[in-house]
Amino acid sequence: MHPSNLVVGLDIGTTKICALVVRREGGRLDSVLGLGVVPSDGLRKGMVVNMESTISAVQKAVEQAEAAAGAEINAVYTGIAGGHIKSMNSRGGVTLRPGSEVTRADVDRVVDASQAVTIPVDREVIHVLPREFVLDGRRGIQDPVGMCGQKLEVDVHIVTAAVASAQNIIKCVNRAGFAVEDIVLQPLASAEAVVTPDERRLGVCLVDLGGGTTDIAVFVGGSVRHTEVLALGGDHITNDLAVGLRCSVADAEDVKRRYGCAARSLVDEEETLTVCQTGGGSRELRSAALCEIIEPRVEETLSIIRHELERAGLIDLLGSGVVLTGGGSRLSGMAEMAEWHLGLPVRVGSPAWDGLPCEEELTHPAFATVVGLVRHGLRTSGNGRPGSLGGLELFRKVKDRMTSWLHDLA
Repeated sequence: MHPSNLVVGLDIGTTKICALVVRREGGRLDSVLGLGVVPSDGLRKGMVVNMESTISAVQKAVEQAEAAAGAEINAVYTGIAGGHIKSMNSRGGVTLRPGSEVTRADVDRVVDASQAVTIPVDREVIHVLPREFVLDGRRGIQDPVGMCGQKLEVDVHIVTAAVASAQNIIKCVNRAGFAVEDIVLQPLASAEAVVTPDERRLGVCLVDLGGGTTDIAVFVGGSVRHTEVLALGGDHITNDLAVGLRCSVADAEDVKRRYGCAARSLVDEEETLTVCQTGGGSRELRSAALCEIIEPRVEETLSIIRHELERAGLIDLLGSGVVLTGGGSRLSGMAEMAEWHLGLPVRVGSPAWDGLPCEEELTHPAFATVVGLVRHGLRTSGNGRPGSLGGLELFRKVKDRMTSWLHDLA
């Protein structure tokens, strides 16, 4: 199979690294070919802390995907997260020639003007996302080309990452032997897989509960209004359990997945379980005691999410409520706790495949990011220059992505 017919997503996470290969036909998803998943121990809170370990895990995950797909992989679309991610909203405007129609060149100019903001030298732009165009004060315009006016403005959402952190991700992939086609903010990738167009229009908050981070993306009126990456994740709950139960981290993770619940009120007070102890031996404890450790950490995470939405002035604009995804969303009682603390309707989002047959594993919320990465690749492939992205190349790729987005409006 020719590599140009393949799109590969690579999710480099704190707890797992997974590669997903799909085949495209005429720019559309044709079939799901292969998945590779390996444990990850070279990242902390979404950032690389051990390059050799991460490189090895990337190689193993992609090799598994290659074997399953029966095809050679050369390039991937990968995600990025971590507490270093920062975002801002900006506006730019240009004056038009009197009596003339808005052209594509005018749209390019106004988008360029919107990026005239000061960005520290140690940060790099990874996304410039138009929210809406404003023509002579008329808001809510999605595509102004062909319309008449005198002043064109645009509101954009700019996402930046620490240069070192972004380049470390790219370097790990390159040293594993693969080129990076594009790098995508993980909550935006997850949203590609689990958030519907209607939810985006009505207002929705995507919350991706990962192992090392909790990623947020808010959509209102069909466009991105806010993004945030919180340095809190499922690993914090696991570590709390390991300390509280005096067991290994591996045993704590197993107990959390099998018996954990986010709300004590939802468990049987009389139910008991057996936990292995560090140093040998085991002991029995009530399931309610397990929840007494888990519930405070879940409440802390949800309180921070609510505070972030209130600070951004968006919590009252979420007509579709909240979509939870990521491995942490499958913790029993998590959706109920989110509804109680956020005061909004909540659902758990699973990747959609548009009727294509695929393994049941790939409909698990833990694979939302990697599914979203291949969807992003299907939508943007061929619009940029494939190859190994570095500092300047990454910025150029953002410009290519913006040009592609603007042309898609036509």
